[in-house]
Amino acid sequence: MLDFLHDHYNYWVTIIIMMIGFYAVVAKSNLVKKAIGLGIFQTGIFLFYISIGKVDGGTAPVKVMGEQTDVVYSNPLPHALILTAIVVSVSTLAVALAIIVNIREKFGSIDEHDLNHLEAEQE
Repeated sequence: MLDFLHDHYNYWVTIIIMMIGFYAVVAKSNLVKKAIGLGIFQTGIFLFYISIGKVDGGTAPVKVMGEQTDVVYSNPLPHALILTAIVVSVSTLAVALAIIVNIREKFGSIDEHDLNHLEAEQE
């Protein structure tokens, strides 16, 4: 049992990081904390995809003349996708924080409960 946990520790770390981010998104009422929690959750997803892209004994996918044909190559696609996803994640977080700044300027609060009370009062 301990060997299984030790051999797959990166998946356990991924689950822990994702659950910390999920908790922040669900349980916190501050919009900045929710945005940071979403970023933490996305980091867990990135770690998961990078972990499944690793091949034991794999080498870079570069064919060399005269090389053996039974070489195991690592798939570069997950790493390329995650590199793109990181750029999108940072951009999304920047837009979310800009929206939160605008909410603060307009309503004077970034607490979800305060904003819900303001909405109820307007109706």
